[in-house]
Amino acid sequence: MKTHLVTGLIAALLGSGSAHAETTLRIMSYNIWGGGGNEGKGVEETVAVLQAANADIIGMQETRLEPEDCTAESCAAVGESVAKAIAEAMGYYYYDQTQENVALWANAILSRYPIGAATGNDLGVPIDVDGVTVWAFNIHLDDEPYQPYQLLGIEYGPAPFIKTEAEAQDWANQTRGPAMDLLFEDMQAAEGASAVFVFGDFNEPSEHDWTDAAVAAGQQPVKVEWPTTRRLSEAGFVDTYRAANPDPVAKPAYTWTPQGDEADPEDHHDRIDFAFARAEGLEVKGAWIVGETGPRSDLAVDPWPSDHRATLAEVSF
Repeated sequence: MKTHLVTGLIAALLGSGSAHAETTLRIMSYNIWGGGGNEGKGVEETVAVLQAANADIIGMQETRLEPEDCTAESCAAVGESVAKAIAEAMGYYYYDQTQENVALWANAILSRYPIGAATGNDLGVPIDVDGVTVWAFNIHLDDEPYQPYQLLGIEYGPAPFIKTEAEAQDWANQTRGPAMDLLFEDMQAAEGASAVFVFGDFNEPSEHDWTDAAVAAGQQPVKVEWPTTRRLSEAGFVDTYRAANPDPVAKPAYTWTPQGDEADPEDHHDRIDFAFARAEGLEVKGAWIVGETGPRSDLAVDPWPSDHRATLAEVSF
């Protein structure tokens, strides 16, 4: 009788321990700019970036090409997605997000682990990480009107120039609010998951980057608590890069863009690509900007094939 009790106690303790075992993942968001296709290249350079990052789950944007007549107001993706070719080269699972809606522009999710059926708006998938269910959501939001350009008097489409934080927030909500509504609708499917990740090219900066300190340092024109990233923060998500690198003045972390001069008055370099995470007991062990060799990259890969840098994080929960 005592032997059975001890055996049962050991089994219960072991079961409890396994239920709370730590899972560690490397997660990445990367606008791949056609996977090299916009410059007539194959996917080899993009694959090299992903292999160097060694991410377990990747949200990719722009897996198809920009059309030749791409403008601020009209730029529908053309050609075939390169997600399958990239996944096969890496030995990964993949899911092409083929639905057309305001939260997508040629998106795909890659994973080292098996991927399940997508949500109704095609924004997220469950992933089986050795018996632990996590969800990955991947979005690409509208870049026009683009509020940093509106604030800085940079011509881009027909939107008017603006001056204040309130105006920027209003335009941002008009531009990306409907897409975020779709995301939050789809994220209901992830209730109870061990972890939820949101990747994307948001085409909107972070609430953590346009601060009073960043304005004083000359990095931003005005303080703006950007509503799109704020909406995720209010829902319990962590901006993984800023969790690991909380000072936007010391680490401005520009993902847009590795091309051109940061002093160019006709552009504004910024962080618009994100990897958000939500999980019980979440710990961000590290986060990095992946890009070309230079002062803006924490992890350098050359040649660099995209017009965006990527964001990478290692998290446990």
